[in-house]
Amino acid sequence: METKQIMLVCAAGMSTSLMVSKMEKATKDQGLDAHIFAVPVPEAKEYLQNNAVDVLLLGPQVRYLKNEFSADLSARGIPVEVIPMTDYGMMKGDKVLALAVSLMG
Repeated sequence: METKQIMLVCAAGMSTSLMVSKMEKATKDQGLDAHIFAVPVPEAKEYLQNNAVDVLLLGPQVRYLKNEFSADLSARGIPVEVIPMTDYGMMKGDKVLALAVSLMG
């Protein structure tokens, strides 16, 4: 099974990097193989021009960008979703990981 690429997009990266840590712990607990990383919006667009990801999750603070990212990535078959505010606020890495896994099919 190949390593899944899970990209989180945020405004600045502080709280989202903590979410990455929580999600990485959940992958270890569940025995999943995933590379989870967070980038701010401007870097995300540049990264996506040259790299493939399996799913893109938006932090609640940048939810307004969902349609823009979805339009760019739908042709490539990359699902885009906003992390639920409650899961993000409570840093529920296992719940956010479950969301990512469900989107990847």
